[in-house]
Amino acid sequence: MKVLIINGSPRQGSNTGIALSEMINVFHEEGIETEVMEIGKMDIRSCIACNACSKLGKCVFNDAVNEAAAKLEEADGLVVGTPVYYAAANPTVTAFLTRLFYSSRFDKTMKVGAAVAVARRGGLTSTFDELNKFFTISGMPVASSQYWNGAHGTSAGEVREDGEGLQIMRTLARNMSFLIKSIALGKEKYGLPEKEKRIGTNFVR
Repeated sequence: MKVLIINGSPRQGSNTGIALSEMINVFHEEGIETEVMEIGKMDIRSCIACNACSKLGKCVFNDAVNEAAAKLEEADGLVVGTPVYYAAANPTVTAFLTRLFYSSRFDKTMKVGAAVAVARRGGLTSTFDELNKFFTISGMPVASSQYWNGAHGTSAGEVREDGEGLQIMRTLARNMSFLIKSIALGKEKYGLPEKEKRIGTNFVR
């Protein structure tokens, strides 16, 4: 079993990275493999709605997004961590996720998703909500913790002083591990849920 982890912080030794490391330690204790992609400093352009991915099966811009798509297809779960900028995720992260989820055509049903936000003070819950929308439109169960998935820190390493935040990360990883293992057993016994043919209703006709 494997979890792909996206670190959206552009800083070396970032508080976001420390929070994610707390999760990684638990995943390893649970026997779950992890792989981290550091995308915070990458030049990730936004989706241009060219729809070339419908023919290519991947994004027309051949960068880390296509690399992540191949990794996500093989993974059982996805963790996305980001610093908070103006009560939202790092724009690099949202550009990355928009192209990743739109251009990758494989079924993401029952891959477990988890969002992690790290801030100096505010904007955690709005960022948390923003990221969860990528999971819930894709049939991905969302892992929860004992509180909303966030931690606080400003200067590099300061998140280590947020005892509750780090506990939230550990609890999140344990809950996510349980979900991944339970879903694997469920798929083995029952298979994936039946899918109806998609209905698309436009509001303007």
